[in-house]
Amino acid sequence: MKIIRRAAFATVTGLALTRGVDANAQSSSLYGSPGARRPLTLENTSWLYIKPEEPPEIQINDVITVIIDEKQQLISQAMLMRRQQTSFDADLQKWLQFKNFGLGHAPMTGGSPEIEAMYNLQNMVQSNLRASDGLQFRIGATVVDLRPNGNLVVEAHKRVQDNNEIWKASLSGVVRRQDVLPNNTVLSEDVAELSVYKTEEGHVRDGWRRGWLWLFLDRHKPF
Repeated sequence: MKIIRRAAFATVTGLALTRGVDANAQSSSLYGSPGARRPLTLENTSWLYIKPEEPPEIQINDVITVIIDEKQQLISQAMLMRRQQTSFDADLQKWLQFKNFGLGHAPMTGGSPEIEAMYNLQNMVQSNLRASDGLQFRIGATVVDLRPNGNLVVEAHKRVQDNNEIWKASLSGVVRRQDVLPNNTVLSEDVAELSVYKTEEGHVRDGWRRGWLWLFLDRHKPF
């Protein structure tokens, strides 16, 4: 009986140990049981991970860099055809003359005067226009106001002079805080109510600008 009891006890103990091993072997992950481990993120699992610094809070009078990259393309085609024909035929049968301080009929000794005319107008105009333009530069803008929803109102002015060459640029607009990149820059396409003003002065500008006569002819087109 003792031998049977010992054999039964050994069997029960072996089954219990086997079940315990099976329970521990259900998860083969190096990170532990899925229910007990934290979410797998790069910050929790990588030894080389460095948490990036959060951008500083932008306040009034802070400066951000606006990257201007504007491109425009215009393609336009037009055709106009106009044709007009006018006919005019007149016959003067009676006329007046002054006689004895009064008015009377004038005799038509040479017959009744007649006028006959015809006017033809045909005009055809065909126009093709294709233009492209681009503007690229960087400018530092100052935060001049904060909207109630957190948007930034920015304004920028820049003036560069090299001898007689003068380059001026101005900018204004509204920027969302989340559109400001970590390197403290913002793209012009993310600026609302964008207004960019750029002028040039000097010999280079004078070399290709139109004179007052050509400007008048292009604007009023007298011919």
